[in-house]
Amino acid sequence: MSDNPLHQLAARVGIARDWTDANNRPQQVSDEVLRGVLGALGHPAADAGDVSASLAELEQAQDLHALPKLLTCDLGQGLSLQPWFTPGSSVRCTDETDISRELTLGLQAELPADLPIGYHQIEVDGRSLTVAIAPARCHSLDDAVGEPPARCWGLAAQLYSLRRPGDGGYGDLLALEHLARSAAERGADAIAISPIHALSQYEQQHYSPYSPSSRLLLNSLYASPAALLGEREVRAAIEAEGLGQILEDLEAQPLVDWPRAAEVRERLLQALYKDFSQGQHPLRADFESFRESGGQALEHHCRFEVLQGEAVDQGLGADWRRWPKAWQDPYHAEVEAFASTYPARIEYRVFCQWLTDRSLQRAQQAARSNGMQVGLIADLAVGADGAGSQAWSRQDELLANLTVGAPPDIINRAGQDWGICGFSPEGLKRNGFRAFIEMLRANLAHAGGLRIDHVMGLRRLWLIPKGASPKEGAYVHYPFDDMLRLLALESVRHQAVMLGEDLGTVPEGLREQLADKAVLGMRVLAFEQQGPGNFTPQMQWPDNALATTGTHDLAPLAGWLQAHDIDWQKRLELIDDEAERSWREDRAKETAGLRALLEQASGPLDDDEAVIDAAIAWLGKTRAPLVLIPLEDLLGNVEQPNMPGTTDGHPNWQRRLAPPAAKLLDEIDAARRLELLAQAREYAWERDR
Repeated sequence: MSDNPLHQLAARVGIARDWTDANNRPQQVSDEVLRGVLGALGHPAADAGDVSASLAELEQAQDLHALPKLLTCDLGQGLSLQPWFTPGSSVRCTDETDISRELTLGLQAELPADLPIGYHQIEVDGRSLTVAIAPARCHSLDDAVGEPPARCWGLAAQLYSLRRPGDGGYGDLLALEHLARSAAERGADAIAISPIHALSQYEQQHYSPYSPSSRLLLNSLYASPAALLGEREVRAAIEAEGLGQILEDLEAQPLVDWPRAAEVRERLLQALYKDFSQGQHPLRADFESFRESGGQALEHHCRFEVLQGEAVDQGLGADWRRWPKAWQDPYHAEVEAFASTYPARIEYRVFCQWLTDRSLQRAQQAARSNGMQVGLIADLAVGADGAGSQAWSRQDELLANLTVGAPPDIINRAGQDWGICGFSPEGLKRNGFRAFIEMLRANLAHAGGLRIDHVMGLRRLWLIPKGASPKEGAYVHYPFDDMLRLLALESVRHQAVMLGEDLGTVPEGLREQLADKAVLGMRVLAFEQQGPGNFTPQMQWPDNALATTGTHDLAPLAGWLQAHDIDWQKRLELIDDEAERSWREDRAKETAGLRALLEQASGPLDDDEAVIDAAIAWLGKTRAPLVLIPLEDLLGNVEQPNMPGTTDGHPNWQRRLAPPAAKLLDEIDAARRLELLAQAREYAWERDR
C-alpha cells in the first residue's frame, strides 16, 4: 500500500485509484478527484488534517472488536468468528422459525458447517449478529424447467407500450396479464418487462423507468383497478369525474403523453379511493393485510409522497434535500405529527400501492397458471433518484450526494452521468445489508426472475460527486462476495432465476464469478462480432447467458438493417459527418455479414423480413438457456424504445405498439416468428440433452 495518507484513505474506503478503461489502457485517478469523491462519501480529505482525522475515524470504526450486524457464509463452510469471540464459546443459534439450538465455537472460533441456508441469529456472551448461510448458486433455469438442459424462450416487453381497450393511453398490468396468457398458450416460459419501480409523483416529465423514486415500491400508474374493484365500479368513477372523452383521446395517441395520462389516472384513482374508503368494502381486509405486511418501507414511502406533495404546494420543491431539516428525517417527530394529521392522504397512497401490487400478482399468476416455467422477469434499476423516496428513507445506505455514471470512453468522451444514486458500501455493512435485502425481496415478490441492470454494480460503480463532471468520478468497490451470496439466498428462497445485464466495460473475471453462481449473463446479436460482420458462430454462444436480438437501447432488427438508428443520430446532430460515414461503412459490413451467416443456415433471404425470421430461428438454436425476443422484433418495427444520450428530440419511453396485447401474438409476422423460435428451441433441446 502507498505511504501517501490520501491514497491509504482511498484504499481503505474502496476507491480504485488505478483502473483500466474500455480500450484496455491503464488510468489513474488524480489526487484532486480522490479528495472530492472521499468528501462525498463522508470522509473529509480537503487537506492533510482532514485526511489524518478521517483515517483515525476509520481506524476506530473498523476496530476488530466492533461486531458486524450481518456476516455471510457459503453452505457447508464453517464461518470463523475469531476476531470477536474465543474458541469454545457457547453459542445460541436461532433460525427464522424461532427454533434455537446450542452450539460451541470450534478451534478457530468457527461456527459448525452444518447450518442450513437462511438467516440465523447468533448470540454469544450477550452479543448478537445475523449470519446468512447462502446456497452454492442461484435458482437456475435448469432448476425451473426440471428437464435440463434448459432451452427456454420468452418475450421482452416495454410495459407502457402495450395496448388494451380502455387503457387510458398506456399499457398497464391488465394489458400485461392479457399478453402473459397469450404468450403462455404459445409455449413461452417468460416475459421480461421494463422496470415498474415507483417514480416521482410530482415530476411526471421525468418518466424514465430507470430513474425511480424507489426500487422498493411500484409505479401506481400501472395499477389495473378494474381487475380488483370491477369494471362497473371503474366505469362509474370515470363517468362521475367526466373522464371518458379524455381517456379515449389518450388511448388514440401513437405515443404516451405521460404528464396528461398521469394526471387523468390520478383523478380516477382518487375517485376510486373515495368510494373504497366509505363504509366497509369487501376487500378492506385484504387491503389491511397488505398494509401490515408492507411494514416500515411501505409506510415511509407513502408518507414521503404526501410530504412531497405538501412541500411542492408550499414552494419548497420536490427534492427532500432542500426541505426543512425536520422533514429531511423520516423518524423526526414533525414527520410523525404530519402523518397523524393527514391519515387519509397516506392511506390513499397505500391504496394505490395495494392496487398495483395485486395487479402485478394477477399477471404473474396468469403467466404461471397457464404454463410458463418462469413467468415475469422483473427489471431492477441500478440506482434510485437521490431526491426520491428510497434515498430519503435509507439515508445511511444510499449515497444521495453522489451520482452513478460511467467514465469517459471512445464513444462518450465526456463520460456519462445517469443522475441516480447507488448504495453506500459502508452503509450496507453498517446496517446488515438491510436495504439490499429488502430491495431484492420487494422485486421478487411477484416475479419468477430478476434482470439486474448493470450487474457490474455488484462489484463496483463509477461514482461522481453531485455537481461534478463524470471525469471527476472514480470506481468505488462494493462487498461483492457478500452481495452475491445474499443474491443466491434470496433467489433460492423465491425460486427465481437471476439475469445480469453485463454489457459494456466488464471487470476481469466478473462473468466467470456470476456464472459460478448461476447468474445468467446477456448476449446481444449485434454485439456478438469480432470485427464488423464477423459474427460469433452459433455453437460458440455460451450456455451461461441469455441470447437476444436486441435491447430497449438499440434499434430493433428492422431498424438496424436499415441503419435507421444512424439516421436518428444524424438528425439530432449527435454525430458529425466523419463519424456518420464511418458508422455507415461498418453497418454495411455488419448487415452483409449477418445476412451471409444466416443464409448459410437457411438458404437465400429475399428481404429484411426474411432476415429477421432467420435471425430469430438462428438464435433459437444456440446453447443459450433462454432466448428473449423483444416485441418490437416480433412485429418487425423499426423504432427503438429509448435512444441513450438523448432527453428530448427522440420520444424515449413513449412508443406504443399498434396491436392490442391480447391479439398481438396473432399478428401474421409475430405468429410466424414465434413458431420458428419454438421449433428452434425444441431442436436445441433435443440436440443438447
